[in-house]
Amino acid sequence: MAQLLGQGQGRLPLPAWIAAALAVSALLIWLITGDAMLTLGYAVGLCALMAVGYAFSRMRPGSGEESFAQPDWSVTVAAIEQPDTAVAVTDRANRLVCANRLYGDWFGIAHAPPNLALDRLSLERLVRAAREAWRDGTASVDLLEREDGNGSWRAETERAGRGDDYLVWRFTALTLEDPVAHLAEWITGPFGALLSNAGIETAIVGTDGTIRAAGAGFATRATGDSAATLAGQEFVSQLRSDSRERIYFAREGQRGTPQMLIQVSLTDPDAARPARADEAPSLMLLVESGIGIGGGWEGVGQAAMPQLEALLGALPLGLAMTDRDGRFLFANEAFLRAAEIEREGLPSFPSDLVVREDKGALADAVRRFARGSAASADMAVRLRHQPDEPVSLGLAGVRGLGEAAVLLSLVDTTEEARLKRQVAQATKMQAVGQLAGGVAHDFNNVLTAIIGYCDLMLLRHTPGDSDYDDIQQIRANSNRAASLTRQLLAFSRQQTLRPEVLQLPDVVSEVSQLLKRLLGEKIVLKVHHDRDLGPVRADPQQLEQVIVNLAVNARDAMQARGDGTGKLTLATRRVTAGDVRKMGSDIIPVADYTVLVVQDTGGGIPAELMGKIFEPFFTTKEQGKGTGLGLSTVYGIVKQSGGFIFADNLADADGRPRGARFTIYLPVHGDAASHSASPAAEEPQATSEWSGGGRVLLVEDEDMVRAVAERALSRAGYSVTTAADGEEGLAAIAEGGEFDLVLSDVVMPGMDGPAMVRAIRKVRPNLPVLFMSGYAEEQLRSEIDLADMHFIAKPFSVQEIGDKVAQVLGAVHR
Repeated sequence: MAQLLGQGQGRLPLPAWIAAALAVSALLIWLITGDAMLTLGYAVGLCALMAVGYAFSRMRPGSGEESFAQPDWSVTVAAIEQPDTAVAVTDRANRLVCANRLYGDWFGIAHAPPNLALDRLSLERLVRAAREAWRDGTASVDLLEREDGNGSWRAETERAGRGDDYLVWRFTALTLEDPVAHLAEWITGPFGALLSNAGIETAIVGTDGTIRAAGAGFATRATGDSAATLAGQEFVSQLRSDSRERIYFAREGQRGTPQMLIQVSLTDPDAARPARADEAPSLMLLVESGIGIGGGWEGVGQAAMPQLEALLGALPLGLAMTDRDGRFLFANEAFLRAAEIEREGLPSFPSDLVVREDKGALADAVRRFARGSAASADMAVRLRHQPDEPVSLGLAGVRGLGEAAVLLSLVDTTEEARLKRQVAQATKMQAVGQLAGGVAHDFNNVLTAIIGYCDLMLLRHTPGDSDYDDIQQIRANSNRAASLTRQLLAFSRQQTLRPEVLQLPDVVSEVSQLLKRLLGEKIVLKVHHDRDLGPVRADPQQLEQVIVNLAVNARDAMQARGDGTGKLTLATRRVTAGDVRKMGSDIIPVADYTVLVVQDTGGGIPAELMGKIFEPFFTTKEQGKGTGLGLSTVYGIVKQSGGFIFADNLADADGRPRGARFTIYLPVHGDAASHSASPAAEEPQATSEWSGGGRVLLVEDEDMVRAVAERALSRAGYSVTTAADGEEGLAAIAEGGEFDLVLSDVVMPGMDGPAMVRAIRKVRPNLPVLFMSGYAEEQLRSEIDLADMHFIAKPFSVQEIGDKVAQVLGAVHR
């Protein structure tokens, strides 16, 4: 029902006081003159003049009468009643004067434009339009949306009225276009008939496998009736396949022509969350095998090209067409995105998109599909913008489309290529880590022998002997080599850690003074900490090494820029599980983290080196100035602590590099009691008074390590029985040997240390075991899982192996 908000007013009758004034004036003339004829003439003339004026005013109302007149709004309401447009009239005070029925249904009559129930941005647009209309006469708004999202409109307004005192508002509803509905109209209309004449039958199939729309040709071949309604029927029920997996229409059987089925998922690439292929309807194309050139569409193909381009342009799959000479006729937006080119930059030939080595093969393939029988195939090519990542290019011969001869399909594999690179990098890092761990383990055996023999020689030489200094130098170099193997083990996540529950700012504070000395006077150190940081569980000494290594690399990068000045920033951040979820990372699990950010003002990391910086022995420094183990050690410590590390470059507003940033995510430690105690806590913290002596079974496959350990323990007063492998050690127990301790290597040929100990425990369940290995203690404990097990890391000195055996035996007899 139209809303009538104004009421018309009639003209006022001639006031009685005017008639009284005429009578009084005539009486005054008679009293003054005393002439009755003069008085009568005066009255008649004045009445005649008033009659003429009254008649004239009836014919052409004067301005004085207009001030009393009001418009008849019922006529206006009847004029603005429209079925698809909401119309409203407001005055200068933004009061609703009248509105039609649709306006009341959409917005109600409680509010007048621009004060409608819209979202904030739409209200601002509407207020701006009102100001423009009062100033310029007209204004428009392309998009208005309701606060609850249930409705969107376009608005136009213009100034109206004899005094320009009103605004007329017109609102039209906006509806979202359904691309699938447009496709359905195309394939069921003349365009679908053209495709059918060329031997291509079309249908749109929903996610449940039922037909939503089908071309007349499809209906004819499926049912024999071009007007048959197939909507809601199973698509697969209209087809059959033979033993050779050739597809036929079920009604025609093998009497008909084999069909090639092409499925195109109708996903929306611009949607906020593009649907997967199984969540969107599909366009099914059934192409007759063996269609020759001129298969019923020759001569009308050019007329159908605009419609074909519109169809291909609406599909999310990258598609392009070439003529018989291999020249591009058309490419949709998805194809251009996949090839990373602009529309105006589309080359003449497909071979111009690929690297030089693939040009000849692609040109021959396009020429073969353009002139041969209708067929389809895929070939691997390398695009110019990503020469290291082959992509799959589909080719299909097209017949009956005039100049169109080959259909090319290309999928945007940017995200897939990125994931492949990440997987390849992770695989490479894992393989290098295993190699580095194995090398370090074997090298530790050699270092154990060298350090052990140095210790034994030092027992026979005193300071002042000619050989004493040389032996000390050999031992010092061996310890330096041992530190390098520890860095390799850190990278491979196989070093021994002593984790504690700690606060990250405390570790930064401990190392800050050292950093100031390392950085020098020209580099400023800035430290920032967030509040409410969660505790982390890590080895504090190893975390200090992480910070020092990153700081030293940052210092070298800033000094390489010239004047050596710069700023190093250490910051700790609190990242909640909600923040991680918003990041949408495929690498970091959703949890609470305490983050350490190390940022410098150096020259940044070259993009081509970003994927190699964490590899061991990779360095950009001059020969002799870097081992290439700094960042690899950082990587291993962070990973072994359960964290994640990322590196990126920072740039200013002009795109110039302004430094590198390393971000380390360490998971927040929850209940300390829920985690296993650190290996250091499980070991006896103090030895009891052990007088020495005892029977030790020493099992070691490396002859030099076994010899050093035997001599060291023998000098300490132990009775040592040696075995070269696990079988010999088990045989020593089986032959009735009585031992107080088993000292064994972990990795040995044949029967390894843990397997031997499990067999010994069956007959000697309480026999203590001391394992020696170059691998991480945490890793061994998680893999071996034996009770009353102790550990000593290689390489060790003569003093360390003696003290460790005494500590274990003292704890057993305590």
